Amino acid sequence: MSFEQEQSEPNRVRGMRVLITGGLGFIGSNLAIRLVHEGAQVTVVDSMIPEYGGNLWNIEPVRDQVRINIADVRDEHAMKYLLRDRDYLFNLAGQTSHLDSMDYPFPDLDINAKAQLSLLESCRRYNPGVKIVFAGTRQIYGRPRYLPVDEQHPIDPVDVNGINKLAGELYHQLYHRVYGIRTVVLRLTNTYGPRMRVVDARQTFLGIWIRHILEGHPITVYGDGRQVRDFNYVDDVVDAMLLAALSEKANGEVFNLGDEHPLSLKETAELLARCHGRGSYKLVPFPSERKSIDIGDYSGDFRKINGVVNWKPSVSLVDGLTRTLHYYAEYGDRYWPSALAA
Repeated sequence: MSFEQEQSEPNRVRGMRVLITGGLGFIGSNLAIRLVHEGAQVTVVDSMIPEYGGNLWNIEPVRDQVRINIADVRDEHAMKYLLRDRDYLFNLAGQTSHLDSMDYPFPDLDINAKAQLSLLESCRRYNPGVKIVFAGTRQIYGRPRYLPVDEQHPIDPVDVNGINKLAGELYHQLYHRVYGIRTVVLRLTNTYGPRMRVVDARQTFLGIWIRHILEGHPITVYGDGRQVRDFNYVDDVVDAMLLAALSEKANGEVFNLGDEHPLSLKETAELLARCHGRGSYKLVPFPSERKSIDIGDYSGDFRKINGVVNWKPSVSLVDGLTRTLHYYAEYGDRYWPSALAA
């Protein structure tokens, strides 16, 4: 069920004071646009580190209606100031590339673990009444032992990113238990849609697939293409975040997101080509650095969040991919320099 369908009482979002870390990135910008349309007072903070996906164009529809602060979540003084008097913190800033986390582990540690602890300390000291929604990841589970993966599945990360994201998640749970700060963790799966990073695969492989198919290049699928994944359209993820933020029953909880209809990567590539009307893919051997941290098949069990806040995905993969292709066909030049030049 969508956030709009769930709201039967007067708009609880109107007038809320919101801070979104990573707010110029993919999910953060979509969340900011939704919140502005719902009447919230929104401040976005983003470091604009080139590799992390921040893009001022992402909030173009509401640029004059949000407060923008270019700062790094590792800057304790800036975050202390920005957190004051906020009703809600959507904590989305992070380093998302699994390969980068292996090549450059210490920045990943700083952003995904140390900065999270610093942020929570600022909340404890200066705004203990804030409600925090933290964007976690399914990567913490590692290679699934059964499908779909529920929240009781063993945790066994396969890369530095997964370990540090787990630490960030555990800090949020600890500060809820010990200090009473209202936190909720959403373990995201493959989120896709308008405003995602498409210049490379640092954020999601679907981003570079979208770019390649629009440029007329074949999609590259690693291995035999049989690996199963589930996908959530960004509007559904925003719904989940808002529902979790407004639910007191969600406080202190951890929720998986997911979808009822996982597909193999080969099937996903074929579906993307059909949505575009043309396109092809090629199977290539796994690069060694990717194969060593690949998790194999994955699909998430979202029954827990459905039971607590009545969330389930509403946008089909066909509709979501079609919307995404249309967005980049129109605005691709804002996301990669040579977009659609041919």
